Amino acid sequence: MKLGLDFKHLVFEQIEKIPYGETKTYKEIANEIGKPKAYRAVANVCGKNPIPIIRPCHRVICSDGKIGGYSGPGGIKLKKLLLKLESI
Repeated sequence: MKLGLDFKHLVFEQIEKIPYGETKTYKEIANEIGKPKAYRAVANVCGKNPIPIIRPCHRVICSDGKIGGYSGPGGIKLKKLLLKLESI
């Protein structure tokens, strides 16, 4: 259990570092926390983000440039709107 919590904490720390108006990919976040093959797990953690505006998981996208998912209130529409507001 602790390992999962540590992983989640590492992911959230990296997400909080993404500057306004910029994005990172799930794979970049996985690399930054030292788990390069865990990009799907990073996406799963993003999907469980309880405070999406504070932890800007909308700034995390797929490596191919697609938006990916967004489980926050409003779903993909909100993710697109937040990215547009940030001129991304």
